[in-house]
Amino acid sequence: MATGWGSLLQDEQQLEELARQAVDRALAEGVLLRTSREPSSSDVVSYAPFTLFPSLVPSALLEQAYAVQMDFNALVDAVSQNADFLEQTLSSTVKRDNFTAHLFDIHKQVLKEGIAQTVFLGLNRSDYMFQRNADGSAALKQIEINTISASFGGLASRTPAVHRHVLNVLSKTKEAAKILSNNPSEGLALGIAKAWELYGSAKALVLLIAQEKERNIFDQRAIENELLARNIHVIRRRFEDVSEKGSLDQNRRLFMDGQEVAVVYFRDGYMPSQYSPQNWEARLLLERSRAVKCPDIATQLAGTKKVQQELSRMGVLEMLLPGQSEAVARLRATFAGLYSLDMGEEGDQAIAEALAAPSQFVLKPQREGGGNNLYGEEMVQVLERLKDSEERASYILMEKIEPEPFGNCLLRPGSPVRVVQCISELGIFGVYVKQGKTLVMNNHVGHLLRTKAIEHADGGVAAGVAVLDNPYPV
Repeated sequence: MATGWGSLLQDEQQLEELARQAVDRALAEGVLLRTSREPSSSDVVSYAPFTLFPSLVPSALLEQAYAVQMDFNALVDAVSQNADFLEQTLSSTVKRDNFTAHLFDIHKQVLKEGIAQTVFLGLNRSDYMFQRNADGSAALKQIEINTISASFGGLASRTPAVHRHVLNVLSKTKEAAKILSNNPSEGLALGIAKAWELYGSAKALVLLIAQEKERNIFDQRAIENELLARNIHVIRRRFEDVSEKGSLDQNRRLFMDGQEVAVVYFRDGYMPSQYSPQNWEARLLLERSRAVKCPDIATQLAGTKKVQQELSRMGVLEMLLPGQSEAVARLRATFAGLYSLDMGEEGDQAIAEALAAPSQFVLKPQREGGGNNLYGEEMVQVLERLKDSEERASYILMEKIEPEPFGNCLLRPGSPVRVVQCISELGIFGVYVKQGKTLVMNNHVGHLLRTKAIEHADGGVAAGVAVLDNPYPV
């Protein structure tokens, strides 16, 4: 088994028949996306791309990723609550990156006025790849942590049944039983429900900030449906709606269309293109309110690449998590090499190393949403252009993770069924809720495996590069 599904990948006719069955099962299970042609309508939908077979993942690495998730939750919380650390860490970035600067301005404004929010909610996803070591073993290395709009918890809850079906069709019932049950949408909803309950107003709603054109709506609906089953009502609105119809009362309670809002759940607002001046005003209004934001602006800033890079410096984890040496060791074991590009000797040296060995590095801007990172020749061109400019401080440099490729079929609407060499990225969903200084909830709530062909350097499922998958533990 350790080499994968080898012999099953040889028979083209069988693969095509299996793919037809898998696609029908995916549609029946609700593994769905709206189409790129009609992203605002559910009249015509398609299946979300996925692998024909589950991909092999070492059990030990899966367990390690789960074990460290509560530490990452505590770390994100600690960073978000440490205004001095955020200011110091992002001081060079905000001078050169307008988007981070805009977020940071709102953060400062809210701090100055005084934070009205007393309950804090984090729904995050920590993403990893499996680094191939020289001795053939694999190591878990963190790619990033997503602290805003961490997606695919809903669809990941629905894919295990598809892969079990494929293996059952092949009479591999023992293997089918090894596919882990997974229900992140329930766990994410429980976090929102806890924050809603602690807010303390039975009639208040959850406000989901949505994009106008949202292909991934069924992923979001899974969480909405879990909340409705607990009698918590969700309304979907755009930033534009907030700016037109949102208001605060004298106690800074948030009202939308005259109804009180307990929790604001962002599924928009993580990329510069999602903000007009009107949308920035709406974001400020939301941040000033008493409502529980998921995430609040400090937690969004805690998820920036620059913060990730600073966390890898010796002594920083110890400062943020004092007296927690075991948690610090678990966290540090997952860190890849991360390097600052701030002006000065340290940044100069990092750039020189990357230019000397470009295949070993990735250049990362302060962006979410996939498709932003630079590799190889493209990275070299950007570094040559930026190396004497302060603009370089808006990027970080990261060691490139080199996983062991494997064969699988990536099923996409309109694409032929063929075996390609792939690599996977494992995400673990984390939820924490804090009331004042007390951590009320700190859990891991499920996983997401995404797989892509090795020719695609960057990008996730929503970016159209990776597809949904399940770990087959070995």
